[in-house]
Formats: sequence, structure tokens, C-alpha cells
Amino acid sequence: MQQRSSVGELADKLRREVDRYSPGGKLPSSRALVERFRVSPVTVSRALAQLAAEGLVVTRPGAGAFRAHPHPAEPPAGDTSWQEVTLSADGAADLVPRTVDASGVAVSLSVPPPGVLEFSGGYLHPSLQPERAMAAALARAGRRPGAWGRPPLEGLPELREWFARGIGGAVTAAEVLIAAGGQAALATALRALAPPGAPVLVESPTYPGMLALARAAGLRPVPVPVDPDGVRPDLLADAFHATGARVFVCQPLFQNPTGAVLAPGRRGEVLRIAREAGAFVVEDDFVRRLVHADAGPLPRPLAADDPDGVVVHVGSLTKATSPSFRVSALAAHGPVLERLRAIQVVDSFFVPRPLQEAALELVGSPAWPRHLRALSAELKARRDTMTGALARHLPELALPHIPSGGYHLWLRLPDGTGGTSRAFGSGGEAALAAAALRAGVALTPGRPYFSAEPPAAHIRLSFAAVAGAGEIAEGVRRLRTAYDEAVRGPAGAL
Repeated sequence: MQQRSSVGELADKLRREVDRYSPGGKLPSSRALVERFRVSPVTVSRALAQLAAEGLVVTRPGAGAFRAHPHPAEPPAGDTSWQEVTLSADGAADLVPRTVDASGVAVSLSVPPPGVLEFSGGYLHPSLQPERAMAAALARAGRRPGAWGRPPLEGLPELREWFARGIGGAVTAAEVLIAAGGQAALATALRALAPPGAPVLVESPTYPGMLALARAAGLRPVPVPVDPDGVRPDLLADAFHATGARVFVCQPLFQNPTGAVLAPGRRGEVLRIAREAGAFVVEDDFVRRLVHADAGPLPRPLAADDPDGVVVHVGSLTKATSPSFRVSALAAHGPVLERLRAIQVVDSFFVPRPLQEAALELVGSPAWPRHLRALSAELKARRDTMTGALARHLPELALPHIPSGGYHLWLRLPDGTGGTSRAFGSGGEAALAAAALRAGVALTPGRPYFSAEPPAAHIRLSFAAVAGAGEIAEGVRRLRTAYDEAVRGPAGAL
């Protein structure tokens, strides 16, 4: 019997027996429970901890476990209906209501139920994370002199220098700020560059977290379409002209969700168009370290070719390490750097020094380049496994672009299926996602990636959040079953 199952079964048995004892009455000792139920002491300890978490028992070290006293009656619920009026009233002053929809972000952050394969994840599976190297780095960092003291507000100079070298060009350590993850850095950039109610240009499709950040700041996301070569400069120029926007947010390298890389001929055009509009380009360089083994040389960040301070660059260590290793950098030229710094200081003071010290220890260790090489090879293998499985089992799904970096694929659903004229709209995405979950695989619908009406229905499949090639193959087989169910099902027909 597996330990997790044993814990649950023992907790069920104790739960049924606890009413035999008076409040405050002592339960049998752990030794007695071990002998009676023929389980290990660890199983007994965890089962009691589960009952304690439910408020049924109280454990006292050295004394044992006791039935908990009944909770006092819950006080009557207050009337919070007034908040609905207050929270919506800011729309009268701002052009954009401040309602925040975090559902698109939550999909990639939530852990699916047991037995469900995670094609929806936005981070590396634990088997791909450099856990031993991070643990060793954190241990060494904790022993550094002054590691638990207050760091410089801008971040440790050595870490700022490391990020500056990674950007290249004319960026110096003095123009880098250390932030607590890419999402926090993007939030700081948006608050610094655009006032509430202003338009902000975003790629279409784009990362749902960016749309949520913009709307939380009271900004109005305006979509600029992306093709396999990245954002289209002609439409970007039109969008600046039509809206008067002063900010464009983009992911030039392995864009989320399409995987597109901004073509060489478009890089200078994007910077020129933004400069002529008097606008900033926020460059979210989020997966530069998730390059696949067959990618070839990567283009430099846009910030490396920007002497005029058009680009505000965001880089991060999180995607290549762990969702909890939240260390990133903001880089900018000119007066905007002071505004970024001031907003970050007001919002969060600084990134905890032990985490910065651990980042320095990690990227300076021999384990870091080894990790990146192994990760590069594994991501390519997983991508190839998923694309091959999709070609065999789900040829109906169009894959217009196979990325050479990142951790996911962006698939277009067919406009009609089964000889019918029904289209795969947003309802079709939802029906497929629900059927997939019933089949034991979690995926991400495409609708949250669009700030306006999407041109077609899509899904995003991650190949980095599962255990390996076997789970990828099994997940695609399950997705085939879900697709067939969604197409023929009377309630969720696509």
C-alpha cells in the first residue's frame, strides 16, 4: 500500500472514532495506533496532522493527541454589498474599469488534480529544475557575510553586472534594477510609463498575465497582430497613430504563445516606429535561457541595439530555474530609470538579499552552464515528442509554427469539423478544455491570450510541466479522446 493511501485510510478511521472521546479527551498514543493499525509511525504522525488541520484534534508535543473542543458559533456574516458600489465607482473617474480577471494567469499557476497530466503549466517540471544546484546555492548564500542584511535598493552590484552582461550592448550595471520576478518587473514598467486610462499596445495574441497587469493598472490594451516573424511593423505604426499610445509591450524572442521570433528586418523598424511616436518599448525577454538545442545563435535583446532609451528591458531567471526563484532585472537608459526605481522601492522596498545572493551563487557555479545545456537538449526532445504525437493522433490541429525555444506549442482548431459548418469559437475551446480535463489532461484555451475578439480558436499545450516523453505521448492520446468527445457531444459539440 502506498504511504499516501495509508495516511488517508488511517485518517478516515480515526475521524470516525474521534466522537467517542469527550472534548479534551486523550486519544490512544502513537505507539498504540502503530500496533493496532499495523502502520508506520510516520503514517500515524501524518494522519494526526491531517485531523489537526481539520480542527478535529489538537496535538501537544510530548503529551499526545486530544479531541479538540468545539469551535464557537460563527459570528453572523457582515454585509459587504457596499463594496460592489465602491469598487465599480472608480470607472467614473477612469476610462477603464479596474476589474481584474486573473483566470488566464491562474491556469498556468494552478496544480491540476491528481492523475491529470499538466499540458497547461507555465513552469518547468521538478525533474527539469536545478533543485540540487539551487539548494547548494541557497546554503552557500546564507553563509555569506552580510547575507541577511539590507541590500542596496537597486540590487546587489554583482548581480546587476551579471544581468547587464547578458543584455550586451551599451547597458551597464548602473542601468539595471533587480526585481522580484518578471511579473513584478512588468507591473513596475507599466505603472512607470503609462497613466491610468491610457492605451497600451500589446501583441495579439499575448501573455494573459500582461493583459491582466494592464487592466489592473487601469490601462486599455490595444492589440497589434503577430505573424510567424513577430509583430507586424505596419500595423504597429497604424496602432500608434490611431491611439496615441506611448507604450508597446512585446516578447521579441519565442513569443508567448506563438513562439515567434522577431525577424531581423523588423527589429530596427520596431525601434524606429516607437521612437518616432515618442513611445517606449517594454521588452519582455522571459525565456532566453529556454532555447532548444537546434536553435542556432540567438538574436541580441532589442535593448542591446537601443542607444536612445526606447527599450525598457525585462529579463528573468525564474523560467529556467523554479517558479519560487523569483529574481529578475529591469534595465533602461535615461530619466525613466529613476521613475522605475522609485516605483519599485515604494511597492516592494527590495528583493530579499538571501535570494539575490543565492542567484549569484547559482549563476556563478559550474552547475549553471551544465543545467542550461541539459535543459536545452531536453526541451528539444520534448518538443519533438509532442509535435510527433500530435501529427499522428491529432492531425486536425494546425501547428503553424514549431518554436526553437520556450516550453509550449500554439495550435489552431479547425473552423469546421465532422463535415459540419459549425465553427470552433470560444465555446469550442471551452468544450475541448472541459473534455480534456475529463480525459485526464489539462490544457490552456486560447481566448485569454487575446485582448479583443480572436480571429480563430486556439489551444496552448505545454511540454515542460510534465514528467517526460511518456506523459507527453499519453497526454496527446488522451487529448484525441477528448477531441472526439467534444466534437460529437450534443452539449459541447464543436
